[in-house]
Amino acid sequence: MGNITHFTDLEAWKINHELVLLIYKTSSAFPIAEKFGLTSQLRRAASSITANLAEGWGRFHFPDKVRFFHLARGSNMETQNHLILARDLGYLKEKEYISAMRLAEKGCQILNGLIRSTEKFR
Repeated sequence: MGNITHFTDLEAWKINHELVLLIYKTSSAFPIAEKFGLTSQLRRAASSITANLAEGWGRFHFPDKVRFFHLARGSNMETQNHLILARDLGYLKEKEYISAMRLAEKGCQILNGLIRSTEKFR
């Protein structure tokens, strides 16, 4: 593993960023009636994952970092919930849903590891 000098070097950020890009791509096909509903909610939840990782990375004190990493994990779970809803409403094809959920679950696992490792420095 190389040096981590920027939040974009974090594996948790990379995987979740990939998820955000996939969600923006797939949600563009959602019904126009969902523009300010599920489309917006899903996109905001997903982009909040990486935004909270970036903000946590920028915090000086480890308890602050952990708090933002926990917020990122919460946003990941919110994203997973919205993905289930989008699938159940027929807005996501099963293949798109599976791809997104795999990324979300992997992103959450890596976030859990980041949280555990950061908590050691408290």
